[in-house]
Amino acid sequence: MIDALVVGGGLAGAAVATHLAAAGRKVVVFERRHVPHDKVCGEFLSHEACTYLDTLGINLGSLGAVPISAVRIANRNTVTTMALPFPALSLSRGRLDEALLQRATAAGATVHHNTQVQTLTRTNSGCQVRLADDRVISAQTGFLATGKHDLRGWKRPAGLQNDLLAFKLHFQLDTSQAKALKGHVELGLFTGGYAGLSPIEGGRANLCLLVRRKRFTKIGHTWDNLLAAIREESPHLNERLNGATACSDRPLALARIPYGYIRRRAHGLFHLGDQAAVIPSFSGDGMSIALHSAALAAKYHLAGRDPNHFQRQLARDLKAQVLFATYLSQGLVRHPLQRLLTGLIRIAPTLITTTAARTRVPNWALARARKRGASLACGVKKVRSPSVSSCPGPLAV
Repeated sequence: MIDALVVGGGLAGAAVATHLAAAGRKVVVFERRHVPHDKVCGEFLSHEACTYLDTLGINLGSLGAVPISAVRIANRNTVTTMALPFPALSLSRGRLDEALLQRATAAGATVHHNTQVQTLTRTNSGCQVRLADDRVISAQTGFLATGKHDLRGWKRPAGLQNDLLAFKLHFQLDTSQAKALKGHVELGLFTGGYAGLSPIEGGRANLCLLVRRKRFTKIGHTWDNLLAAIREESPHLNERLNGATACSDRPLALARIPYGYIRRRAHGLFHLGDQAAVIPSFSGDGMSIALHSAALAAKYHLAGRDPNHFQRQLARDLKAQVLFATYLSQGLVRHPLQRLLTGLIRIAPTLITTTAARTRVPNWALARARKRGASLACGVKKVRSPSVSSCPGPLAV
């Protein structure tokens, strides 16, 4: 019998499949897309994410990951630049997800691309999935890792901040603007939302933004109107996009994102990544949470522990930072609080360090998930790269 069914081939799904397959378990992954693809994501890899990916044998340098060392916050004509309190990288989700699925396959997992799971149900002996072609496949344990998309019958409840729409689009920046952005992630505030801009591999830049639904409706409910409004209200972002070429005709978009959601009960399955906890994008820790949940779930499953034990522990690991980030996000989309927050940052730049520390997976949680050390690794020789080694040691905050 199959030991584990993993629904979703993103970061969390591919990572848990790699951990389990490396431990000798029979794992099957179902990914609904034919090939790995870009997703609505800030594409920011914090220290914690770098560490987990290194454990999995992912060579971030060979993938073209771009070093990030500082953050800029722009509110109208006010721009504040500060060094990040930890080393970080930036890499497109399409490239990273593909590398992780290849890693899972190399570790022994079976990955089915272009396979739509219609239902996932619990059975007396474990769980089973029904596919779009009516095949039914059973396993001892199920892992739900569908990211921000809910599987039928497993819809997440509302979070604390549910009125935001998310958009993402890659740009090829003008040479001078790409040079000015190098090494930075930039956060631009505008009426009803905020936008993040960061360099990624291939000389491109990732624009990922959130806007309140009522603001989007007010400006005409179109992407072109939204981008025009943002450029008018944020001179800094407008300058960055001068002479830029969009890499696709339309942005990726998501609605009904339950920011602040934290799952505390498993209902017989291991819920990973955004199916377990949804942190606002500005924190840059979404990918770390996905990878942390995968490592912790693998540890609990291999130890024979119940999914409910895992889910409660993961909620304890993440509760404080998810709630803090969500409350801060609620302020970032409201103009009066935008002015207050940027004013405080100018007066006390150490607030960035404090905020970064309070929105990260804590070191004690990371240590617990990685306690089994090499036994959780993929078992294949790793090749380290300069970019990976730029994320060394404990979190320096």
